[in-house]
Amino acid sequence: MVGTELAMKESWGSTCHGAGRVLSRSKANKVARGRELEKELEEKGIFILTKGRRTIAEEMPEAYKDINEVVGIVEKAGLSRKVAKLRPLGVIKG
Repeated sequence: MVGTELAMKESWGSTCHGAGRVLSRSKANKVARGRELEKELEEKGIFILTKGRRTIAEEMPEAYKDINEVVGIVEKAGLSRKVAKLRPLGVIKG
């Protein structure tokens, strides 16, 4: 996404920098119980190296809002416009 002139006036040049969470970290851990998240993500081409399973659950894709919907709203509001779509390959948490 790239900002627009309107964004400078309306939001001090700010726009979304991610989709935003739909599930809290604790709720994501509850939802993930009994699932093979490592396998699910690997099947999507996302590879994981982690110290613990809890981190994986906290960052699973369904813990976040639909990025296409978020981008569409920001673009419709005139704050940003799409320039590229990236596919996640991994998550680094520290």
